[in-house]
Amino acid sequence: MCHRDRPHRPFTVPSAIALALVIGAGACAPADDTAPDEAAPDAAADAMTSSFADRVAQYSSVRLTADLSTLSDADRAVVRHLIQAVEPMDSVFWTQAWGDRAAILERAGDDAALRTYIEINYGPWDRLAGDAPFIDGIGPKPAGARFYPDDMTDAEFETAAEAQPAVRSLYTMVERDGEGGLVARPYHEVFAEEHAVAAAHLRAAAEVAEDPGLHTYLSLRADALETDDYQPSDMAWLDMKDNAVDVVIGPIETYEDQRYGLKAAHEGYVLIKDLDWSARLQRFAALLPDLQRGLPVPDDYKREMPGTDSDLNAYDVVYYAGDANAGSKTIAINLPNDEEVQLAKGTRRLQLKNAMRAKFDRIMVPLAEVLIAEDQREHVTFDAFFANTMFHEVAHGLGIKNTLDGTTTVREALREHASPMEEGKADVLGLYMVTSLLDSGEITEGTLADYYVTFLAGIFRSVRFGASSAHGRANMVRFSYFQEEGAFTRDPESGTYRVDMDRMRAAVDGLSELILTLQGDGDYEGVDALLAERGTVPADLQADLDRLADEGIPVDVVFEQGPSVLFGN
Repeated sequence: MCHRDRPHRPFTVPSAIALALVIGAGACAPADDTAPDEAAPDAAADAMTSSFADRVAQYSSVRLTADLSTLSDADRAVVRHLIQAVEPMDSVFWTQAWGDRAAILERAGDDAALRTYIEINYGPWDRLAGDAPFIDGIGPKPAGARFYPDDMTDAEFETAAEAQPAVRSLYTMVERDGEGGLVARPYHEVFAEEHAVAAAHLRAAAEVAEDPGLHTYLSLRADALETDDYQPSDMAWLDMKDNAVDVVIGPIETYEDQRYGLKAAHEGYVLIKDLDWSARLQRFAALLPDLQRGLPVPDDYKREMPGTDSDLNAYDVVYYAGDANAGSKTIAINLPNDEEVQLAKGTRRLQLKNAMRAKFDRIMVPLAEVLIAEDQREHVTFDAFFANTMFHEVAHGLGIKNTLDGTTTVREALREHASPMEEGKADVLGLYMVTSLLDSGEITEGTLADYYVTFLAGIFRSVRFGASSAHGRANMVRFSYFQEEGAFTRDPESGTYRVDMDRMRAAVDGLSELILTLQGDGDYEGVDALLAERGTVPADLQADLDRLADEGIPVDVVFEQGPSVLFGN
């Protein structure tokens, strides 16, 4: 367990401009009479500071605010408690991703830019550069982060898992016992201190919550943090329909475990529902069964029907913590991940509208000016970006969750490759859904060109997250496949890309079939070969992405957040 020497404070990143001013004020040139051998160390320090200032500038700072006018006094009190509940997820994730937060921050010394970059990455590995270490003396990031002992072998893990099934659990840390063997320790024991704080604030929020469904969910989620039994609270979360305020909290996604894809990392979001936008989205959830039946694969690969209790809503997110706040930031959520819950009730898709708008305005629009053919730039629209992102999340509910032979889940069969394949599936099936719904007249806003060109621009945006990201690898597989199928072409004179609408439609069907078949077959070797062949950034594409950096276009965003930002006090 990671103990802090001082109270934990919410992490807030200053704007790149403000940070540059601070760094510039402290990085003076040596005086004219400074001896050369004295100037060299200062010059080296200045260069290092400048390097990290440039890295921080990859992220555009955004204030997380929302329209609070629709919230009652009780709802506002709930939001304050929920922010306090998710804050401890930061401490837990630091332990899971790196270890002792204070120790690595001490390595930054007085370098404000380096300190900030460590905070953004939750450790010394650059999440936008394939997890490369950016501090001297730090080795490669362990594929299993800190969920497992660094010296553990695969054979040792398999032997321990046979004797202790909990070793494979989503909710255990694997550690060495006093005799050097492996033992699984439940999250609710390892992180008892942080979970207790979070649970107390969830219960306090439940006490003042006016919505009965929210009260039930918060109470059950507090219990889950103390027992590691999350299914009852997942069910209650899906039953909750009329809440104006929401929270996602606990061990959720397995992206951080790139060794086996087994361990769930801690995170939190505090959310305020946008009632108008949510009302516009509700009609799409009922269309899932028909869309599942229309998937371009043999019937066996679509035999599971998604639950019909799924819903779609738009939110303004007012706080991120833990895994959700590390590196590139999430703009939409599809949960829960529990396959049993998904088949019984479906999922909820949460579109984080204010974060999405920030990324569109600050990244997508300027990116399109550089990389999209001039006569197609008008097709890069926020509505298409929002819809593509939304249908990505909806598409997680399509396909199948269990392999055709019935022996295991797709997630277990594909192991560390499950996340990039699932993200790849969601991206391409989201575009399949948009195409189908436009054809049937269910979508009346925009044109197919809007969705396809915005989708291509979105690939460029996501690929910049780096090879360590499941989304980034999924995007590269799709980029490579689409390029090979002629879905888009590159003009060598202007260095811009143009979508071919007919070939894009065909490529969507082809890649959908490939991914769904690999998942249904539980074909680990096939997925491994696909990612090895297509899951990296080729040199010519990297040169185009470098042009975006040269233009000063940020890669992602960081947040100024917390009660003082949201409430002004």
